Amino acid sequence: MTTSQRVRFWLYLSLSIIGLVTAWTFNAFAVLDNANYVQAWFGSAVDWVLGADLAIVAIAVVIFMFAEGSRLGMKHVWIYVVLAGVTAMAFTLPLFLAMRERHLARANDINGGG
Repeated sequence: MTTSQRVRFWLYLSLSIIGLVTAWTFNAFAVLDNANYVQAWFGSAVDWVLGADLAIVAIAVVIFMFAEGSRLGMKHVWIYVVLAGVTAMAFTLPLFLAMRERHLARANDINGGG
C-alpha cells in the first residue's frame, strides 16, 4: 500500500467511525425524545429539499458501490447497502471507500505495482 493509499484508507476509516458514532448518538437522542422521523424529514418545504437531496445522493451512492465493486471484483458489496439501512450512509460510504482503497492496494501489489 502506497503512502497516499494508506492515508486515504485511514481517513475514510476515521470518517466511517465518526459517521457511525454520530448516527448512534443522534438516533438515541431522537428515540429518547420520541421524535417523529417522517415529520422531521418531510415536515416543511426545507425538510423536503434536504430529504430529497439526501435520498438522491443515497441512490447514487448505492449505484456507485455496486458498479465500482463489480468493476474491481470486490465481494459482498451488498453488505454495505444493508448496513446503511440499519446504521447510516455516513458510516457505510466511507467504510466502502476504505475497503476499496485496501482492495486497490492489494490488486496493485499482486500485479507487481509495488
